[in-house]
Amino acid sequence: MKPFSIFSTLLLISTVALQAGDDASTKQPILDPKDCHDVPYDCHRVDAHAPIGVMGDHTHHAGEFMASYRYMFMQMRPNFVGSSEVSAGSQLSPTGFRVMPQDMQTEMHMFGLMYAPTDDLTLAFMLPQIDKSMQHLVINGTTFRTNTNGVGDFKFGGLLDIFEEGNSKMHLNLMMSAPTGSTTETGFVPPAGRVVRLPYPMQLGSGTWDLKPGITYAEQCRNYSWGAQLLGTVRLGTNDEGYSLGDDITANLWGALKLSDSLSTSLRLSATSWGDIDGRDPLIALPVPTARPDLRGGERVDLFYGINYLFRKGPLSGHRLAVEAGIPLHQDLDGPQLGMDWMMTVGWQKAF
Repeated sequence: MKPFSIFSTLLLISTVALQAGDDASTKQPILDPKDCHDVPYDCHRVDAHAPIGVMGDHTHHAGEFMASYRYMFMQMRPNFVGSSEVSAGSQLSPTGFRVMPQDMQTEMHMFGLMYAPTDDLTLAFMLPQIDKSMQHLVINGTTFRTNTNGVGDFKFGGLLDIFEEGNSKMHLNLMMSAPTGSTTETGFVPPAGRVVRLPYPMQLGSGTWDLKPGITYAEQCRNYSWGAQLLGTVRLGTNDEGYSLGDDITANLWGALKLSDSLSTSLRLSATSWGDIDGRDPLIALPVPTARPDLRGGERVDLFYGINYLFRKGPLSGHRLAVEAGIPLHQDLDGPQLGMDWMMTVGWQKAF
């Protein structure tokens, strides 16, 4: 599916859902700054949760649980050197790369659970199931595909409230990642004529314990809200294969428009920077750029559009459904390296 078709579909869903609703709030001025005064923060609003692609965006009151599921899809193509697109064929050479990646798809099923033992602390747990597929072009003109799948790295920790005052609140993201994802995935590679350990992007985990600190701020007005988040990943040590993935930092800024008590739409900007791999796995030695530790870093800015829907009546009351799709606005990669084409997240959430 093309990115334009995805965004068109989301806009159509927004329109249909709004017309079907009977609690529209658009008769009031939508973006009146005066509406931000004397509006207490309401954790039960449809836009009290950030766009579904943002993790660790909200906390809960003491005794509350929340279960969640996210399906994430990423399409990566073409290759980039710096900020310039390059074809896979142009990078092939008898004395250099004899194999080049052409595209990559990643599907992730993220299962989450949150529990608040107190009003100030919410515990969070996330476990992903990952499927990866990468298409390659060989210097002789043939192509082949490699695949991996399995459990990714388990994330856990706490969200600690700093303050909640008036229409705004802020919390710290104090998360960690355990190395439950495999770093020894193998596959049959026709040019090598045998099963080999696959390059770094095809592995399922980092192999290291990782710190994931961050901070999140959110503010509500009568018919709209906005939030900002800064998250990082700090790798602790080196994995058993002799390397550590690069540290990364991500900044998110989003705004949501409350179209009704059940429906909101959102726009989000996300900027990410990540480093090259430190060290190397001696068993990853194919003549392909994905096997080069010094060609894994980069930076990217993405734009997302999303929809949140909160059921308020009937047997599904309290269930949240959300979807968000995004495209890159800018990417500068240590390459040749596959760039992002488009991505999408669909999710379900329910608090108890």
